Amino acid sequence: MDHNEIRSFLESFEPRRERTIVIVDYGNVEKWKHSLHWRIGIKELAQLVKSFSTGKTYLRRFYFGSDYGPHERSEILVPFSRLIIEKAQMNRFEIVTKRVKYIHDANNLSGYEKKCDLDVEMAVDLIKERDGYDTIVLFSGDGDLMYAVKYLHDAFGKSCVVFGARDHIGREVFDAKTEGYVTNIFYAEAFEYRLSMDKQ
Repeated sequence: MDHNEIRSFLESFEPRRERTIVIVDYGNVEKWKHSLHWRIGIKELAQLVKSFSTGKTYLRRFYFGSDYGPHERSEILVPFSRLIIEKAQMNRFEIVTKRVKYIHDANNLSGYEKKCDLDVEMAVDLIKERDGYDTIVLFSGDGDLMYAVKYLHDAFGKSCVVFGARDHIGREVFDAKTEGYVTNIFYAEAFEYRLSMDKQ
């Protein structure tokens, strides 16, 4: 997509902005940097999200794990996790979070593997908030949500647009587009000039 096509696509959302929910799986989005070779900024992401959804915070949802480090009794967020959550709050996202788990892993240099999967929370919220939206804009290439997206399409007529980095989109997402319950798949690469926190 060139810049004019992107502008036209975003303008097409204007009549739908009151009835669109945006789901940002930031744990997934943050990993895109490995193939993109640039980082997606939260401020820049929030600006793009405004093109899809109004200022209703509950329709602009940001899912990210709260990392308190490997000690179970710690009540202090590690700096990176705190910074991400604070930036998301400043940019008027509804934050959905839970504690990151540290699982012992002898094969890992740190001795731990970190786990924090928010797919269930995303699926439940999409179903719970279904009366408030018609369109889903999903910033995640993870195919695990497609089961919920198909249900919402079949039972309630919801449509879905997916954003992902080219090497981070699951086979299930492409299958969902073929079957019609995902209407479009967009690559973050085409939106670099809007999303990159490294841009001049």
